[in-house]
Amino acid sequence: MAETTLAEVMTELAALDEPKVREVNRRHGDDHGVNLGKLRALAKELKTRHELALRLWETDDSAARLLAILICRPKAFGADELDTMLRQARTPKVCDWLIGYVVKKNPHSEELRSAWFADPDPEVASAGWALTTERVVKKPEGLDLAALLDVIEARMKHAPDRLQWAMNECLGHIGIEHAEHRARAIDIGERLEVLKDYPTPPNCTSPFAPTWITEMVRRKHDK
Repeated sequence: MAETTLAEVMTELAALDEPKVREVNRRHGDDHGVNLGKLRALAKELKTRHELALRLWETDDSAARLLAILICRPKAFGADELDTMLRQARTPKVCDWLIGYVVKKNPHSEELRSAWFADPDPEVASAGWALTTERVVKKPEGLDLAALLDVIEARMKHAPDRLQWAMNECLGHIGIEHAEHRARAIDIGERLEVLKDYPTPPNCTSPFAPTWITEMVRRKHDK
């Protein structure tokens, strides 16, 4: 598919659109109807096509943007480009994939983490928190975990949904990964009660931080 054009890819994406998939995605804030397995298969056929990825992104179509994320070269973007793309992302899935598949692999990720962390736009700030959580788990050196807990304690309760979720993930991972902060992380979770009543399917762990931390630590000790 080396010579595949933008028009041909858009036609292929339109053919893959399924009303049932679109309806399920709509309930999660997304606005496309392409099965993600089929989208990944298309990306595998196309392979890395950075210029095509840029043109797909410019369409403002969510399925096209998800495909763009899969076929781009993550290290080819400048910090300003990624900042613009994040602010254009619009839907949760596009935002999550952009952070997970592109920004985390980009040499400017730490620069962007610092810039986004305190951004007044809660959608952008949630990306900063997601990158901070990555560091909490993989590279905590240089992070002030106690200060992060201070911010979470002060702001998480009334944060907008997506930002609240990102802050809660950071709280959970601080408690799971860093025993010296575990008791405080659990205490913050218990007092704020964020996601305490979140509907959790059987055999899944609740995102309520005290429950999540306790369960993940137990699993580590059982190994």
